[in-house]
Amino acid sequence: MKAFGAFIRKEYYHIIRDPRSLLILIGMPIVQVILFGFAITNEIVDAKISILDKSKDAVTQEISNKILSTKYFLLSEYLEDSKQIAQSFKKGEIKLALVFEDGFAEKLHKNENPSIQIITDATDPNTAATLSNYISRILVDYQGQIALNSFTPGGIKVVTRMEYNPQLKGVYLFVPGTIVIILMLISAMMTSISIAREKEKGTMEILLVSPLKPFMIIVGKVIPYIFLSLTNAITILLLGVFVFGLPIRGNYFLLFFEITLFIITSLSLGIFISTKVKTQQEALLISLMGLMLPTIILSGFIYPLESMPKLLQYASDVIPAKWFLIMIRNIMIKGVDIRYILNETLILLGMTVLLMMLSIKSFKIRLE
Repeated sequence: MKAFGAFIRKEYYHIIRDPRSLLILIGMPIVQVILFGFAITNEIVDAKISILDKSKDAVTQEISNKILSTKYFLLSEYLEDSKQIAQSFKKGEIKLALVFEDGFAEKLHKNENPSIQIITDATDPNTAATLSNYISRILVDYQGQIALNSFTPGGIKVVTRMEYNPQLKGVYLFVPGTIVIILMLISAMMTSISIAREKEKGTMEILLVSPLKPFMIIVGKVIPYIFLSLTNAITILLLGVFVFGLPIRGNYFLLFFEITLFIITSLSLGIFISTKVKTQQEALLISLMGLMLPTIILSGFIYPLESMPKLLQYASDVIPAKWFLIMIRNIMIKGVDIRYILNETLILLGMTVLLMMLSIKSFKIRLE
């Protein structure tokens, strides 16, 4: 038994002296609890909205203030024309627009049931339905209050319009998100083990004595996976279009350009990981556990980023999947052109260049 006890102590010391094991055993659960605790919520707060008030009377102002006084909504801007609503949606500036008709207060006093139109960006159907329900509940509460006043006998007619996805099909949400998740994880995972595999198999010596420069080796590792990842993307798109009826309203060339850019970004990230690790096991662990949760939770695929703490919102900015998801939804569902996604395109391009430069700098031309 003494020998057995010594063996257990040896294993214990082996674990606590290994930073990677401690990171997995202690660090990973802490990160998961923080992410799941703060990010996973059905409640949406601080959603940006615009208001088109054609009446501009005391009643519409009172209703607007009542809506904006809640934690659910933030005012983006007061609109002057209904054409501005589509522009705001395409730019991604708002999640919902509220439209008051002309003569609202006068019609309300005359019991003519004036209307309020709720227009939501339904590219994310869950968020659209939730925000619409929030507004509807606030308006029902307001109508209950004015019903007590004898001088305002009228009611309010609420008209809801789900822009881009009137039937609130879930496929509009999960197909673009699936493309993002698969391309991110598969591309990064496959390339992350590429250089590590060369080190483990002892074939790195051949590459190092060859006339190929580090840049050429890294690019050579990336190129084959670009075509394989594009095949995955095309397959998912075809299934989405012909099996689930997902529309592609934007330019096909622009769509495939952005997909290719995201693939290269993900591959560059995988290559950077592979230059930092020594074994395939390490590379696989980092690419799976280090990228899977942030990509799923912080990309905005399932949970709205607006509802997360500011710290997590800032952290999401370094997740390439966040920017690509914005672009692919806008192109496929909203049919926007490059003008509306230029910032996201430049961000991904900058990430790609940075990751490639870091990979080249980290690539060791001498074996340890």
